[in-house]
Amino acid sequence: METEQNYLMIAMQVLGALGLLIYGMRMMSEALQKMTGPQLRHILARMTTNRLAGMLTGMFVTCAVQSSSATTVMTVSFVSAGLLTLAQAISIIMGANIGTTLTAWIMSLGYSVDLTNVVFPAFLVGMILIYKKRHRYVGDFLFGIAFLFLSLVMLSTAGRALDLEHNEAAINFFASFNVDSHLTILAFLGIGTLITCIVQSSAAVMAITILLCSTGVLPIYLGIALVMGENIGTTATANLAALGEGTEARRAALAHLLFNVFGVMWVLIVFYPFVDMVCRLVGYDPTAGGQTERLPMVLAMFHTCFNVTNTAILIGLVPQMERIVCWLMPDRQQPKHEEFRLKYIQGNLVQTPEISILQAQKETVRFAEGVKRMFGMVKELLAEENEKRFADCFRMIEHEEDITDRMELEIAQYIEQLSDDHLSDDSKEKIRQMMREVGELESVGDACYNLAHILNRREQSGLTFTPQQKEALTAMMKLCDDALEQMCTVLSEQRKQQNLQESLRIENDINSMRDHLKKNNIIAVDEHKYDYSLGSIFGDMVSELERLGDYVINVVEAKFGK
Repeated sequence: METEQNYLMIAMQVLGALGLLIYGMRMMSEALQKMTGPQLRHILARMTTNRLAGMLTGMFVTCAVQSSSATTVMTVSFVSAGLLTLAQAISIIMGANIGTTLTAWIMSLGYSVDLTNVVFPAFLVGMILIYKKRHRYVGDFLFGIAFLFLSLVMLSTAGRALDLEHNEAAINFFASFNVDSHLTILAFLGIGTLITCIVQSSAAVMAITILLCSTGVLPIYLGIALVMGENIGTTATANLAALGEGTEARRAALAHLLFNVFGVMWVLIVFYPFVDMVCRLVGYDPTAGGQTERLPMVLAMFHTCFNVTNTAILIGLVPQMERIVCWLMPDRQQPKHEEFRLKYIQGNLVQTPEISILQAQKETVRFAEGVKRMFGMVKELLAEENEKRFADCFRMIEHEEDITDRMELEIAQYIEQLSDDHLSDDSKEKIRQMMREVGELESVGDACYNLAHILNRREQSGLTFTPQQKEALTAMMKLCDDALEQMCTVLSEQRKQQNLQESLRIENDINSMRDHLKKNNIIAVDEHKYDYSLGSIFGDMVSELERLGDYVINVVEAKFGK
């Protein structure tokens, strides 16, 4: 009875240590992403000029944030946001798989070195930095390291307390498996995959495997089979995150799965020679037994050799992998009633605020392009003389106005959610600017809708603009079109082309033309060149075009923080 209670307490200690391990890893990863969010974004988005650069980028970023899942989900986010191509994403994911092997080496170190002397100073320094607030994220990172090391100390202690090497039942249980059978290896591979998919942490499965192997009861071949399963199971995080996302994001997540499945397949073919080669690298003889202190190093070395070799094989086949993934997951046709759906913001991906802000900016640019396209329809409406085509064009503008309303609401709600996160002052300012931008863009859409309604009123009344009126409205619309084009350029962050002065010049030209046309319109009505009803419609068109120009300059000024 007392033995059962002891085992129960040790089991609780192991579970608690695993929870602490997962929390520590997550805390480290989030702290590093918050400290280096903008830098990580620029590194991932720009340092992918070729496959090798992309692979090295993925490797170094994963070593930094200590989470291949974080790097992979971040990469899938960039693909979803249109910042990375699928080929670039595949090379980054390959590097992420190499970078994550550092975690296994840290864990193996925890079973070989007493980390107690590191844990408590890390807690102390981390607490001081958190209270100082200025270096809060550094403090969070140190707390994450401290929790990670403390969990490894607890697992090592629990492993010794279990004393499995002298537990006959445990020894007989693992001895009952035939380590020379590929069926046994496949069974443990499946177990490793399943556990990793459930706990959503490859680090936790690695810790369990190291714990069992370090006691000597789990044969190294079965331990390595668990590690192989963990490599497949860890892809579940990105695939789950990509559910409901765009096709490109789901393809990137699928590429991660295919990469690891291919690696497991070729390793299974040469399993025993490959494992024996890894054992020789660390000076361990799998047939002799003993030397349990070397087993954590064997697992870490296998993890490294597996991912490095797999990447070396596939790095030259990225275009072929891209074609296979595109073939397995073809483009899906969107039904017409879903046209208004946001493209870059789709909500399932777990990501840092920095990435979320970037996606919101991309969506805002798309919103601006949509209202510019809507204004193009208004210009067509002015020129259209066929009654049926006029009615069709008017219905299209009404549909576009509905889309702009929905886009404004969805983008604004998304940005509002971002404001709840802990953000830097720079990020808060970007959010304030975007909130103003989407509001003004919706007003541009409303102005286009109002212009269409004025033209429809003229059509229903049977009136026709004089050639001089039509020429004047066409000229003013050309200025508004130039203003919208400049607005889209500014929002798309083409920094070399950004110019507030150009937008202000166009706005001044619109205002001057409004004053000139309104004055001439009053004179023309007084001189009976056309009746008051037509003059009123013409004046309403001029006023609404000028209002549209005001909304456009408001968007540009919001972008410049004015």
